[in-house]
Amino acid sequence: MPGNSLKLIVGLGNPGPQYDSNRHNAGVIFLHHLCKSYSGTLRGESKFFGELGTINIAGQDIKLLFPTTFMNHSGKSVAAVCNFYKIEAENILVAYDEIDFEVGVSRFKHGGGHGGHNGIRDIINALGGEKDFYRLRIGVGHPGHKSMVASYVLSDPSRSEADLIMSNIEDAIRVTPKAVQGEWEEAMRLLHTE
Repeated sequence: MPGNSLKLIVGLGNPGPQYDSNRHNAGVIFLHHLCKSYSGTLRGESKFFGELGTINIAGQDIKLLFPTTFMNHSGKSVAAVCNFYKIEAENILVAYDEIDFEVGVSRFKHGGGHGGHNGIRDIINALGGEKDFYRLRIGVGHPGHKSMVASYVLSDPSRSEADLIMSNIEDAIRVTPKAVQGEWEEAMRLLHTE
């Protein structure tokens, strides 16, 4: 059964050059590369509390959003765009770093809880508890103990890890047209077997 097509792709991260390469910015790194692959541009939009752009994938115009509110307030930006453009939760894909996956593992997922990710938690709250959006979870690995998570995600991966994460991101960009068209089973199959 086909899933929902996409209208908005969100990449989560923190604004500012000191965060650019952090594990926590895996989502926005994906967004920037996706944007570049389709010759798009992101521009700061104060009314949306973020950077917004539009690209055309598989014949469909897709909004791209990087909330520049800092991770824990990402929902404010997502809700502003959804309200303005009348976009429903089930037409959104949110890309973010996933500590429960090893580096080199990325997965699409539909719906679910926030899994302890503050950006996802804030988006769910800002969308009125709506959890029905799609996720691209980019594996960044786990430091081994929960007390180390905050400093771990706010640090840069090693060169070899960064290469693996980038390879994951390229795989995800390759299958994004399937996701955009609502061919989620195929998108998942392709990404999960890369």
